[in-house]
Amino acid sequence: MLETYAEETDPELKISVRTSLRASTIDGGLSTIFSNVTGGVLLSSFLLNLGANPFEIGMLASLPMIANLLQPLGALLSNRTSSRHDFGIWTFLPSRLLWLVLLIGIIFRGTSKDTSGYLVYLTLTLVVVSSISAALGSASWMSWLAALVPPKLRGRYYSIRNIVSNLAGLLCLPIASFVISNWREGEIGGYGIVLSISILAGLASLTCQKFMIDINPQKYQELQRVVSPPSVGKQPCTSLELYTENEIDNWQANYQSNLFSNPNALFKDRNLVVFLIYFALWGFAVNLSTPFFNLYMLDNLGVDITWVTLFSSLSNGANMLMMLVWGRLSDRIGNRPLLIFAGMAIAATPLFWLLTGIAQVQAQLWIYLLVFHLLLGGTWAAIDLGSNNIQIGIAPIQHHAIFFAIASAVAGVGSALGATAGGILAQYAHYEGVLGVFFLSAILRLVALIPLLFVHENPLK
Repeated sequence: MLETYAEETDPELKISVRTSLRASTIDGGLSTIFSNVTGGVLLSSFLLNLGANPFEIGMLASLPMIANLLQPLGALLSNRTSSRHDFGIWTFLPSRLLWLVLLIGIIFRGTSKDTSGYLVYLTLTLVVVSSISAALGSASWMSWLAALVPPKLRGRYYSIRNIVSNLAGLLCLPIASFVISNWREGEIGGYGIVLSISILAGLASLTCQKFMIDINPQKYQELQRVVSPPSVGKQPCTSLELYTENEIDNWQANYQSNLFSNPNALFKDRNLVVFLIYFALWGFAVNLSTPFFNLYMLDNLGVDITWVTLFSSLSNGANMLMMLVWGRLSDRIGNRPLLIFAGMAIAATPLFWLLTGIAQVQAQLWIYLLVFHLLLGGTWAAIDLGSNNIQIGIAPIQHHAIFFAIASAVAGVGSALGATAGGILAQYAHYEGVLGVFFLSAILRLVALIPLLFVHENPLK
């Protein structure tokens, strides 16, 4: 829609679109810095230094996933506003400023260890509140960006934006871990320094959004309705005069009814239901063990945080490079075979940690960890790409928005339950603790792939 404005009505606006896309790309890099410090391995290491147990590490991974249940609500609220930019500020600004509370807690902690337990609970609380705030704004942000990017440039633009974000992560993690490990006041104080810089980066990313063309959701939706009302019975067009007011009103009523008054219609499609079952089981099986990979390296193998973050950066780099390879392959063989092939490989990855107790592996542990993370990152690129593309392929066009919201909620619930169950089993189980969780996760990942065998990627609608 915006491409029409940019290329046909106002040459100056076309320049503004380019400026908007550049600002969004910079925003992606700065946001990655913020998210890498306030989540992932750096935050896990911070909690471990405070004395957090495996259950609390599991909660750290599961709480943001539960917050994703609010994404549909955020989409509904944002569509009732008159500015994507303003709604983004209302949601993302609090989610970033909240981390100043933790920074204050670290400063007042000093050298006292009595407050470590309170800082653990404070951190988990901040994760919950900030994740809820960010989840409310995520759908609006994606809609905003989708409106700004011209269709013919989407593939190229998103590739560039992802590369910039991944490069920011590749640089951020090793530098941050080096500062944390070598800070003279200890690793907790070092994390406070890194956290303060990440908050500034997060605020700077919101500043970039001021250079992006704002979108009024209500006017944009009205334009979409004018462009292609499917129930009118005429060919899509861009001229309002070809439709009567009554025809457009009837189409709008049917559209709203389909999306909001009758969401159960989606569950009558067996193909979609089977896919949602796979999505939930896969999220549970993967997150049963994945949040504890870094915990095992830090706590059981004694790997320094600098090396852990370096391995994570290399994994992200492999993910970025292999995305292009998997993209070409998915165009040839489809997304379902890609997900099955990559899923079988991912299912075996928890078993790697069972081998770390062997003397021969321990003698060359660094090589094994390097190869493991490169393979893990490269294979996960196939899962990320295939999961996104297969949803677009199987979802009915008239129910795209509601299906994506339901799929996100289902995956969030399954993943949260998996991370929580993994934390409980790792802490309280009597069968080798976290290693038993790794073995169980490998079995369940294979089981989760079974429903995928019955999903038709391009069903007739």
